[in-house]
Amino acid sequence: MLSKLNSLLLRFLMLAIITVSLPSILTALKVTVNGGEAHAEEKKKRRYPALRARVFSQLERAQSLADKGEVTEGLQVLKDLERRIDQLNSYEKAMVYNFMAYIHYGEEQVNQAVLSFKKVLEQDPIPESLEQSTLYSLAQLQMHQEKYDAAIDYIRRWSKLSSDGKSAQSESLLANAYYAKKDYKKALGHINESIRLDKEAGKVSSENLLILKRAVHYELKQPEQITLVTEDLVRHYSKPKYWVELANMYGETGQNKKQMAVMEAAHQQGFVTAESDLKNLAQLYYLNGAPFKAGQVMKQAIESGAMSSSLKNLEFLAQAWMVAKEFDRAVPVLEKAAVSSSSGDPYARLAEIYVNTENWTKAIEMGQKALEKGQLTDINTVYMALGMAHFNLQQFDLSTQKFQIAARNDKFAKMANQWISYVSKEKEKRQRLLVELGQEIDQL
Repeated sequence: MLSKLNSLLLRFLMLAIITVSLPSILTALKVTVNGGEAHAEEKKKRRYPALRARVFSQLERAQSLADKGEVTEGLQVLKDLERRIDQLNSYEKAMVYNFMAYIHYGEEQVNQAVLSFKKVLEQDPIPESLEQSTLYSLAQLQMHQEKYDAAIDYIRRWSKLSSDGKSAQSESLLANAYYAKKDYKKALGHINESIRLDKEAGKVSSENLLILKRAVHYELKQPEQITLVTEDLVRHYSKPKYWVELANMYGETGQNKKQMAVMEAAHQQGFVTAESDLKNLAQLYYLNGAPFKAGQVMKQAIESGAMSSSLKNLEFLAQAWMVAKEFDRAVPVLEKAAVSSSSGDPYARLAEIYVNTENWTKAIEMGQKALEKGQLTDINTVYMALGMAHFNLQQFDLSTQKFQIAARNDKFAKMANQWISYVSKEKEKRQRLLVELGQEIDQL
């Protein structure tokens, strides 16, 4: 389970992307072109120089080229601006490096993107909003590079500039960083805070965050909490694997009725498809007093190819049919199992069935085959079945012999001796009847 959780975490980290696109940057920039007005609130916080029209036009040209797929040409425009960097003010320099960072990121050149974003932060003064977005982007990229301490530091710096100090997304990023550092308690604190902020905003936390929360509870050995999180995954992100995992967690926490109910619901929705899960469902039915349903699940799975017709599976299927008293269904399954088994156990089960259905001749035939094949799990059960079959065919001496063998075993001794006594009495009764019948015939 641990390897699965780690792979899910990696998937989450790889999905963490820079959240600002080039078009939105240009839209925001238009308010400062030609010495234009910065937002009043921004002015109160920090004063910075305006972005001049000639520089903006070059940035716009770089984006246009990049949008057309001419990335090298677009990057070259920015490099031309960088060569004249001394002629640019701090805001203009920052925007050149900002555009470089996004182009590098778009080309999956993460190291170059990080270097360019760091150069943005070296410029002073720049708009607070630009510093914030850069810090956040660097935090995400450091996570991507598995530099977790650096990611945490950038988020802390971002928080100091943010009006709220935190967001559901920033708390989620911190949670991932601490999870990667194996500081699970801190990770859990940030996860819970992210969930709280999502709830305040009327949102459901992301699937990846819930997966991370479940992983943390796993590391902290908190099965009840894992169960609660898996319930949320089923509720908000219903997927086959979450239904099966929830059923497994109910089983692990001793909630057996819920386990079977969830597995049954999952099966009805077509979510239970893996052989191990189908076998688990059949076993749940069997253990909860529904052997017929267990047999149905096994039979359908084997016939559809979802489950192998292995000896073990055939034997379990036959056992389910037998307990459900579906003997006609059990016979062909056991006959098939008997062919592939190195043991006489399938023949022994067949002997039991024929005793139950009072087919004494077949019971003896199958019992003898079981003894001939050998390697029996419980040979005395076969002798008991043979003793009963011979008795009902009034073969009293053979019946007694079989029961006497079974009586050597402590487990069967009491029952076998009772049968021996009963057989002896019935034999005597029969002999008296025969004597009386013979006298009557003589008198005639």
